[in-house]
Amino acid sequence: MPLRDTSAHQAATDRTFQVDLRGLVDLLSHHLYSSPRVYLRELLQNAVDALTARHAIEPQGAFGIRLYADGATVRVEDDGVGLTEADVHTFLATIGRSSKRAEKIAEQRGDFIGQFGIGLLSCFLVADEIHVLSRSARTPDAPAVEWRGRGDGSYTVRTLPASARPRPGTTVTLTPRADAGEWTRPAQVHALARHFGSLLRHPVTFDDGTGGPGAPVNPDPAPWARTHPTPGARSRALAAYGEEVFGFTPLDTIELDLPAVGLKGIACVLPEAVPAGRRHGHRVHVKGMLLSEQAEEILPEWAFFVRCVVDAESLRPTASRESLYEDDTLAAVRDALAERLRAWIARAAASDPDLLHRFLQAHHLAVKSLAVHDDEILRMLLPWLPFETTDGHCTLDEFARTHRTVLVTSSVEEFRQVAAIASAAGLGVVNGGYTYDRELVHRLPEIRPEASVADLDPATLTAHLDPVDRETELAAAAYLAQARDALAVFDCDVALRTFQPASAPALLVDSREARHERTRSQLAREQEGGLWGDILGALRQEAPRAQLILNQLNPLVRTAVAIDEPELARTSAEALYGQAAMLSRRPLRPAESSLINRSFLDLLAHALRKDS
Repeated sequence: MPLRDTSAHQAATDRTFQVDLRGLVDLLSHHLYSSPRVYLRELLQNAVDALTARHAIEPQGAFGIRLYADGATVRVEDDGVGLTEADVHTFLATIGRSSKRAEKIAEQRGDFIGQFGIGLLSCFLVADEIHVLSRSARTPDAPAVEWRGRGDGSYTVRTLPASARPRPGTTVTLTPRADAGEWTRPAQVHALARHFGSLLRHPVTFDDGTGGPGAPVNPDPAPWARTHPTPGARSRALAAYGEEVFGFTPLDTIELDLPAVGLKGIACVLPEAVPAGRRHGHRVHVKGMLLSEQAEEILPEWAFFVRCVVDAESLRPTASRESLYEDDTLAAVRDALAERLRAWIARAAASDPDLLHRFLQAHHLAVKSLAVHDDEILRMLLPWLPFETTDGHCTLDEFARTHRTVLVTSSVEEFRQVAAIASAAGLGVVNGGYTYDRELVHRLPEIRPEASVADLDPATLTAHLDPVDRETELAAAAYLAQARDALAVFDCDVALRTFQPASAPALLVDSREARHERTRSQLAREQEGGLWGDILGALRQEAPRAQLILNQLNPLVRTAVAIDEPELARTSAEALYGQAAMLSRRPLRPAESSLINRSFLDLLAHALRKDS
């Protein structure tokens, strides 16, 4: 824009900014556009917008776009509205201005794909010179106009006889640079045209200069716009399109139709599970032109079990036209598409149990994440969701029929500690350590009022273990005292019980919360005195102890409790603790790892001395 010095003591002089076009193109290539290949999309986009403007003045006209690439040049011809000489001076000579603003067309900009007036500059990513030949359709007797723009920022404009371009429209010709061959070879130009323009509503053809007929770039309408003889045929056709686009056979396809924003498309349900939170990109077309293959923002985060391809009229692209502008329209579209996915899940639950089963097998985590926040999905699907339980992997509905009280652990570690013992004791325990599981299990009574859910704590489990008789406990008293003394360093009590399976010598009952509380208490003891000690002392409470429960039904335990040699008794207790800690599958503390190694070596040394 011009700057004017308005000082009263100096003569005013108009000056203009100097534009370093090379620097601007470098900026575009590194920070606005993802790849030089977008030059062809921009050329197609300008051609489509020109055709849209032509149809506004000649609604019944049959117009199209023709691409040529022979290795030496790339050319795009359209039958669009064209430009007059005044248009060329106004729009092609000014960076950032768009011809689509002319004559109040900006009021109708929703009809056009491009909105930022910098598309032609993208051609400098692959060429040093852009040649434009255009003739206006608005002025029948207008001459043809030629514009040549060069990479150094200079340009020339001249008028030519009408015969230079007999029909209205525009031809853009590029002479590629030697280093741009990757993007301007005939086969690549054709592939890029198919990639970006396969759903365009105007006919586009490609000619490689070999003399044959032009190959259609977009011979078929969008798959959801075609008619099919039966619903089954339509479903198969949409699935085939999804497989062609995404490379996998969809578990099912969900048709998407939002008339308010002119959006149509499909969501393809992935046939296999994906890691939690991984958001797949979706293919978004705007008025037929491919905008992005990685548009994550079109669906909510929980919908990572589908990939979508959609074509919309009213979504707003960003300046690079490679992603979507986050505005109220996009937010409303995201909510509406989420509702379509919920409706599909509801239909499957109501009318297609086989599809629902296959879907939940693959995507139960995605549904769990949705059910946590969506009461409708919770009511429909919670009984059918699989959980890890003491009866194996099964649905909550099956599990609640077998167990009047459903117990749930707070961690995977706790479940693994107690699963075998709880199952043998007839307790029904669900592993609540996975994401969402504990919260969802606790909501089961909302769906099944007859079900009772409670957290599993050590007291609940030990209450279901049978005590030994008085005589047996008295006989083992000396050993238990030695064991308690040996394990005091771990704040661990030792008890003798009988439980199944008999093959399990010991059970270590020790929750993560209990270990954290003991660690805090230990820190308080070490920080006696001073402000920090006063704070921790004020918070101190009786630290919960771990409990090593020895199984009197196990032959090894019966032999151990009869040991009358103090050192050997201590070593055997340490070995039983170490084995129970390893079976719990929780991370071992350094002191526990040291204890396991020491007890193993001591028992080995004792065995060798005995044999000798």
